[in-house]
Amino acid sequence: MITQLKFVGIPVSDQDRALAFYTEKLGFEISTDQPMGPGKRWIELRIARSGTRVVLFTPDGHEDRIGTFFNGSFACDNVEATWRQLSARGVEFIEPPTSQPWGSFAKFRDPDGNTFVLSSS
Repeated sequence: MITQLKFVGIPVSDQDRALAFYTEKLGFEISTDQPMGPGKRWIELRIARSGTRVVLFTPDGHEDRIGTFFNGSFACDNVEATWRQLSARGVEFIEPPTSQPWGSFAKFRDPDGNTFVLSSS
């Protein structure tokens, strides 16, 4: 039976720039960084205590996905505090923290324009 989501892919145009953003600004850690075909690498990142990894890789033919909305959410304990911390590191937020009956959220972008939701319950 299926036990978990192993990784999610984030399409990027420049793997070095994306790697710097996700490690230096968001605090993710490198799990794997190895060659994956001509001029590309398989870069797999760990997120704190999560078993799910983030992969910075764009398969051939999927370049049109770069800079789009990521249909998922990164979780944190406190959206307001995390928003302040990430903003101080230079992360571009396109929506500040907002409270809803189901929890709080904010939206941010990576250097390629990929848009993500940051949320807590």
